[in-house]
Amino acid sequence: MNADDIRRIVAESAALKERFFAAGAPLLLEVGRRMAESLLAGGRVLAFGNGGSAADAQHFAAELVGRFRGERPGLSAIALATDPSVVTAVGNDMGFDAIFRRQVEAHGRPGDVALAITTSGRSPNVIAGVRAARSRGLVTVGLTGDGGGDLAGLVDHLIDVPHRDTQRVQEVHAMVLHLFCEVVEEVASR
Repeated sequence: MNADDIRRIVAESAALKERFFAAGAPLLLEVGRRMAESLLAGGRVLAFGNGGSAADAQHFAAELVGRFRGERPGLSAIALATDPSVVTAVGNDMGFDAIFRRQVEAHGRPGDVALAITTSGRSPNVIAGVRAARSRGLVTVGLTGDGGGDLAGLVDHLIDVPHRDTQRVQEVHAMVLHLFCEVVEEVASR
């Protein structure tokens, strides 16, 4: 790796963001407003994913429960990969594919938002969580890459980053989640 490689990677990331957000801004605004409506009506966001996507879900939940930019009441959001006792108990007793499904069954209520984050769209435990959310009447949002995989046809709102490189997809996901926070806080401050 050299300085030219770094410049090339940054340029590729910036170009992807420009294309994605130019085309996706209306959908992001719609989904962000839908999240805000649910949260302001006493609902919650259940966010989940594996690995880096689990970290993104945790970051997003923290911004909603705490604050993003300004003072406002806390909003209900749970990152479903963050409780090791629940994850390991459900994983041990029911299998790893059940870790999100079981928590959606326990915490999800009609009108809540399930935010499934998976760069491939093919994670079996994320898909099981979305199926549980749909059966319980939650609004389902998929944050994916490379076409959305199996998740594409299961969610109410697919936010798909058109790229195959996990790193570039995750860079866009981070900005999408920050934009959701911006929209939620703007709606909550009215």
